Amino acid sequence: MLEPGAPAPDFEVKDQTGRTRRLSDFRGQNVVLWFYPKADTPG
Repeated sequence: MLEPGAPAPDFEVKDQTGRTRRLSDFRGQNVVLWFYPKADTPG
C-alpha cells in the first residue's frame, strides 16, 4: 500500500491504440488514468 503523497511505482499498460505506455513516459506531467471494462459498453 502506498502512503499518501508517495510517488506511484512505474508500470506499463496498453493504450486505446494498442501501444504500450509507461508511467515514466509522462514524468513531470499530470496524468489521469481511466479504467473501464473491455466490452462494447457506453461510457
